[in-house]
Amino acid sequence: MAINELRAITTFVQTAELGSLSKAASAQQISPQAASKVIGQLEAYLGIRLFHRTTRSISLTEEGQRFLDAVQPSLVGLQQALQNVLKSRESAVGPLRISGPHSVFKKVIGPILDEFIQLNPDVQPNIQFDDRFSNWVEDRIDVGFRLGHAPQEGLIARRLFPIQLIICAAPSYLHKYGVPKSLYELTSHRCSAFRRIQDNRDVPWTVKVGDNIQDLYVQPVFCTNDEEFELRTVLAGEVIAQLAASTAAVHIREGRLVPLLVEHMADNYNLYIYFGSRTALPTRVRNFIDLVSERLTNSHECVLSNQELIEFSQWHYVTNS
Repeated sequence: MAINELRAITTFVQTAELGSLSKAASAQQISPQAASKVIGQLEAYLGIRLFHRTTRSISLTEEGQRFLDAVQPSLVGLQQALQNVLKSRESAVGPLRISGPHSVFKKVIGPILDEFIQLNPDVQPNIQFDDRFSNWVEDRIDVGFRLGHAPQEGLIARRLFPIQLIICAAPSYLHKYGVPKSLYELTSHRCSAFRRIQDNRDVPWTVKVGDNIQDLYVQPVFCTNDEEFELRTVLAGEVIAQLAASTAAVHIREGRLVPLLVEHMADNYNLYIYFGSRTALPTRVRNFIDLVSERLTNSHECVLSNQELIEFSQWHYVTNS
């Protein structure tokens, strides 16, 4: 329905309900002349007279009464729908569709989601685990997370923190198998690889060599497509793996893992939160974005400082001295 028709029907209904053209004009904050013109345009469009009008009174014609009976319920429903949308925008209520990769959701996003639910009990999160970059329009995503580079144009993306890919092993592994002093020496070590579900291929490690980022293909003795299971095997002292700092940092800080070859650590990728617009965001969406940004932007829990990397990587020198 064109906006002039909606305005005309609203003016007509208010005039009929209030019994006065001037009162209807005042309710819409327009002049009585403008209201009279709108009613005249509606009557001309319909080809019928809706009101009997004199200088002192106004009343519905028979056709006007039938038209009122037909449009009044629909107008009330439309007004109620508008109020519901405004309430949804201004209150943290309703469904919240979130998409993100398995690898960061449980450990990184999960605790924040728990906090968000406590703060916004009337929001119903709908979580979709997806390691691909979701089509946020087709999938009706409110908020998404992505590892790598910034999402496609047309989306708003906030960088949360860099993804540090750290080669690491448990102290028990290093005691048993020794410490690799170079990338080349990894060929004689028990390495783990993450296997992609899509094509059943091992993902190469990503390493920094000088100023360049390169793929490093290892000969794995252990493969899995589950990051938690890979971490379990590394902590057990069975393999060396390349893990994201968001997974490994807590274990490195508590001495359960040792970072290795830190000069080759790659950090060219980032974790992004993305959404469709900076404006007109429902409160539930805005609240979630703000909480995630506050908790995760350059998060200490998910990123190791250069000083920490150097300090914790000295483990083998101290223990072997």
